[in-house]
Amino acid sequence: MNILILGSGGREHTLAWKLKQSPKCGQLFIAPGNAGTSEIGANLDIAVEDFEGIKQAALQHNIEMVIVGPEVPLVQGIHDFFLEDKELQHIPVIGPRKYAATLEGSKQFAKEFMYRHGIPTAAYQSFKAGELEAGQAFLETLNPPYVLKADGLAAGKGVLILDDLQQAKEELQAMLIDSKFGEASRTVVIEEFLSGIELSCFVLTDGNDYKVFPMAKDYKRIGKGDTGLNTGGMGAVSPVPFADKEFEARIHDRIVKPTVEGLKKDGIPYIGFIFIGLIKVGDDPKVIEYNVRLGDPETEVVIPRVKNDLVDLFQALAENRLGEIELDIDPRAATTVMMVSGGYPGSYEKKKEISGLADIKDAIPFHAGTTVEEGAVVTNGGRVLALTAYGENFLDALKISYREAAKISFDGAYFRDDIGFDLN
Repeated sequence: MNILILGSGGREHTLAWKLKQSPKCGQLFIAPGNAGTSEIGANLDIAVEDFEGIKQAALQHNIEMVIVGPEVPLVQGIHDFFLEDKELQHIPVIGPRKYAATLEGSKQFAKEFMYRHGIPTAAYQSFKAGELEAGQAFLETLNPPYVLKADGLAAGKGVLILDDLQQAKEELQAMLIDSKFGEASRTVVIEEFLSGIELSCFVLTDGNDYKVFPMAKDYKRIGKGDTGLNTGGMGAVSPVPFADKEFEARIHDRIVKPTVEGLKKDGIPYIGFIFIGLIKVGDDPKVIEYNVRLGDPETEVVIPRVKNDLVDLFQALAENRLGEIELDIDPRAATTVMMVSGGYPGSYEKKKEISGLADIKDAIPFHAGTTVEEGAVVTNGGRVLALTAYGENFLDALKISYREAAKISFDGAYFRDDIGFDLN
């Protein structure tokens, strides 16, 4: 089977690495891919939003399955594009259709869905530009910190958590009136702040049956002790030590099952992954957000723990027989440590040569922001490499991830040395 993966990050390299292990995987293509994916498949210089370019590649390379990594093409309707094209409609797309992808594309849509189906989440209200005064008045009814979320996609930058009421009012104005996040902040969701510890749940569903993948926890802040600016993720661990069987049962009964059943009740067909961003408040799980694809860097610890043939799994998904599959999960822990460019998540320089990759023996280096120039692997993004290792527990795995990360060098390289600090 010839397979096309859309995307260029660590998530896509991890999927490529896993798919290539299947005897059913023929030629593997990644668009646009990175230096890591080029070693196990063929990179295609096509942007994930270039639907016509993707169509031509699918026809030229006899693609028999498309796996969508990032959210943007899903929210823009890549699945619908394939279904509505006579030359493409026979090719299964792993990822939800445009309307279903609104679960991630609109915070307000997601909140209304949760409220409609009794799924526990933070209290909220949403406001548009003409409702600035009402929004500022609502802020006055809340206790700090104040949570402001751009309704649409904002490349992971659309959430503000502020301690000062006046600053929150000013930021609300900047979002609604001054278009701080462009179209994404035409509507702003203001919600109560939930205090607790976060984790991620991944569900694969064909719209009828579903499978819950291993839980994971990622670390978003750039600095030690979860300080500083938010990033796309600085590392992750799986399983999550505090998510025992009782807590996982609560997640399943109160959140996973009502989510899948809610999609059915609302007549929203769904094929693909649902990422559920959770927070443990006391002993209860609540939903922070939905994503309509795998998270990154959680993918780099979840997928390596899945022993199943991933082509088999995706074929069953596409053929609406996911219920026939039993997930086989590696009991070992997996951890990943993300190496990033100096200055990230602010401004940073690219094209820094990376050395030490050949010395990695005990971890899997998943490329996130890399490319090849004149035969050398160089940096090509803020998050550059994820070093994933196995261990009997997350502490053992982390020791290996860190030991291997120390072998990698490039100008300005940085990684957090306290992933998992809050789990002991």
